[in-house]
Amino acid sequence: MTAHGDGFKSSRRSAEHGFTLVEMMVALFIFALLAGAGVTLLSVGVRAQAAATRELETTGGLRRMSVLLANDFAQIVPRMARSGDGTILRAFTGNDGSSNPLVMGYVRSGWANPDGVMRAGVQRVDLVLEQGRLERRGYRDIDGNSPAATIVLADDVATVSTRYRDDKGEWRPRWDNALLGSMPAAVELTITRAKQKPVTLAFVAGPAYP
Repeated sequence: MTAHGDGFKSSRRSAEHGFTLVEMMVALFIFALLAGAGVTLLSVGVRAQAAATRELETTGGLRRMSVLLANDFAQIVPRMARSGDGTILRAFTGNDGSSNPLVMGYVRSGWANPDGVMRAGVQRVDLVLEQGRLERRGYRDIDGNSPAATIVLADDVATVSTRYRDDKGEWRPRWDNALLGSMPAAVELTITRAKQKPVTLAFVAGPAYP
């Protein structure tokens, strides 16, 4: 400090004196607050991005499944099949989604054949719920037990429920019509995945498709 003629001391401190301990502590405290706020904002941003990515993946997966099944159901045909032991299979098998791993079974037309393989243009398809995965299994041969090409439509599936609409407009939990060649006019599929709300998809089926 320097003295002046008026008897007062100057409040200005020279650069050589540096900062006091209190000033350093205040500066460090402010820096810690800013750093903490920055880390919090970054963490929130990362979590929000991760949640948005998961939501987009879920939405995209549902859209792909919806398109694939809509294409299937639009082209189902009243064609009965036979299992490997010769048992006649319904043209359309519809279970309730809980009592049997086989959710639905049907035969669809319009099976693309870009490689010109010697096979039919129709395909037998099963929708199966197994170990939390809803799978679409497409068979090379309509009759018998040929190996299936499997596509996972949804994973982490907790429950599946179904409804089938007949030509009178009535809904039923199973499609077990006495006529083996009968088919529903519409299909409703409700999927509940772990920690998510149920999603219901509805499709017009076969002959009822406009």
